[in-house]
Amino acid sequence: MFVPELYVVALFMLIVSMFGWGSWANCYKVTPGWRFELFYWDYVWGALLIITLLALTMGQTDPLSPDSFLNNLRSADSRHIFFAFLGGAIWNVANILLVAAIAIAGMAVAFPVGMGLAIVIGSVSSYCITPIGNPWLLFGGIGLVCLAILFDAMAYRRLAGDTKVSTKGILLSLLAGVGVGAFFPFIAKSLVGENHLGPYGVCFVFMLGVVVSNIFFNYFMMRRPVVGPPVTMGDYFQGTRRAHLWGLLAGIIWGTGTVANFVVCYAKMVGPATSYAIGQGATMVSAIWGVFFWKEFRGGGPEVKRMLALMFLFFILGLTSVALAPVVTH
Repeated sequence: MFVPELYVVALFMLIVSMFGWGSWANCYKVTPGWRFELFYWDYVWGALLIITLLALTMGQTDPLSPDSFLNNLRSADSRHIFFAFLGGAIWNVANILLVAAIAIAGMAVAFPVGMGLAIVIGSVSSYCITPIGNPWLLFGGIGLVCLAILFDAMAYRRLAGDTKVSTKGILLSLLAGVGVGAFFPFIAKSLVGENHLGPYGVCFVFMLGVVVSNIFFNYFMMRRPVVGPPVTMGDYFQGTRRAHLWGLLAGIIWGTGTVANFVVCYAKMVGPATSYAIGQGATMVSAIWGVFFWKEFRGGGPEVKRMLALMFLFFILGLTSVALAPVVTH
């Protein structure tokens, strides 16, 4: 199986991960009128497709090796498989809750509360499991990224004006943040110990957890949506071919980023805390799309522009600090 042996290759894969995790939502923005709950089904199928394909190719470079994807799946014990499956189920529920929080409270509340909390929980807990990297650079960089998210939220809030934030939106954001932060330690646990899963096996089992949990939780959200009237699977099958293709593409983009992140997480030179922290820079990638491509801040005054400039400054500094953590030991 392919695992990067050079740090520069690992760092490139983490950047791919960050952009994959931060770019898939663009596919939803080009399907106006298509409910997210329906879009999400195709997103999950697209992710399962690309993760399976990459596991059967990159994970099978040497089919006779015990570390190859299929052989590793056979040899892994139920404990490690359960960790990966549970991680997928937790992530999927948290991701849907985050989208619901955005629908209720907006980006200005959901992202700083949800993703800021997720970065702290995920990175700290992953570092406790596998303490790799300079902790000062790692956690200092994480703090800078959280500041960048805060400035992003302040710019959104300033652009939108004074709006009342619902308690329900804040609660959903907190739950989503806990879930997005809590899933990654299970991934880290599934990659270590005797009879552990390899990175491609983890990706595949993780995705099975996403699919199974989605059957129940997304269907519940369809029947009890936080915004809009209920929808049915009949509405899904009435969707246009274009809408379904964009959903599949979104899953392919996100799934590619997920494989890149989990494979680097397995590389001993990086470790799960750094891998997760850089991957969650996806929040800023989505902000970059919003600023430069979708022009979401068009019409913002000088104060909004200053906040955006500070956002990018702290993001670049934080990302650089986290990226240097595995190579600067003192």
